[in-house]
Amino acid sequence: MVHESGPRTGREARMRAAYPDLDLLVFGQSQIPWDTEADGLRLLNPGSPTDRRRQPHCTFLTVTLRAGGVEGVVLHRLPPRR
Repeated sequence: MVHESGPRTGREARMRAAYPDLDLLVFGQSQIPWDTEADGLRLLNPGSPTDRRRQPHCTFLTVTLRAGGVEGVVLHRLPPRR
């Protein structure tokens, strides 16, 4: 888990180079949900449950890990705050 992954453009290649031995990297800072896989590296950003920034919903992720791999990822949208 890292706080910052830099600009969106080139993120997958940059994170693969920075973390060559990882299969899964969770990152934040942008508060924008992200789920991609490239060159054997799964990149996840849960968004934010409290600050939706430019997104339509506040969000968080749940991840199921089984037998050393990612079995499931679910992005949860929270109802609007009143």
